Amino acid sequence: MKILVAEDDIETAQFVANGLRELGHVVDATGDGREAFMMAGSEPYDVLVLDRMLPGMDGLSIIRGLRSMETMTPALFLTALNGVSDRVDGLEAGGDDYLVKPFAFSELAARVMALGRRPRQTANTQTELSAGDLKMDLLSRTVTRNGKPITLQPQEFRLLEFLLNNAGQIVTRTMLLEGVWGFHFDPATSIVETHISRLRSKLDDGFDKSAIRTVRGAGYIIDG
Repeated sequence: MKILVAEDDIETAQFVANGLRELGHVVDATGDGREAFMMAGSEPYDVLVLDRMLPGMDGLSIIRGLRSMETMTPALFLTALNGVSDRVDGLEAGGDDYLVKPFAFSELAARVMALGRRPRQTANTQTELSAGDLKMDLLSRTVTRNGKPITLQPQEFRLLEFLLNNAGQIVTRTMLLEGVWGFHFDPATSIVETHISRLRSKLDDGFDKSAIRTVRGAGYIIDG
């Protein structure tokens, strides 16, 4: 794989980059956030490994900027910040995984490989999702309801994509935490409820019927 490592601690950057190269990967490395953003936005990387705290442009800003440009390269955050809220911030910004320093290289390598194995869009894969009057184009990253364009943030897009992939089925809070945010534990926040509320307000603007139904005590559903 082709991997970008953005880490301003020289020893850590060399340790990670050299280790990944020994596994056969092609690795570019930089210690500057702005340079990392430019590289990630212009080169076809398979995985990004980003420090949260970078000079010039921090890791969260890099990911937000890339996602706004529809650059969806999987990203792993490396950080000394280990609070639940820090992990939530990273995943909400559009990151895909989170590894706290100090870390074992074997775990980092395994996580990078897992991100690199994620399925990519090809000509033979499904490029559109729909349910009722909702339509999502996975290539152009656009959403419409009864032909009306709806502008979504990257995390809202992911959330709707997960719901549409399970159209006609009840999706639980735990399923959303794991499938959309990558949590395998309950962070005891209202992250799901907040995003459902925001997504619902955008989808329902100008319509009488809500696109997402709440099934009390069970979860959420988009009728197929």
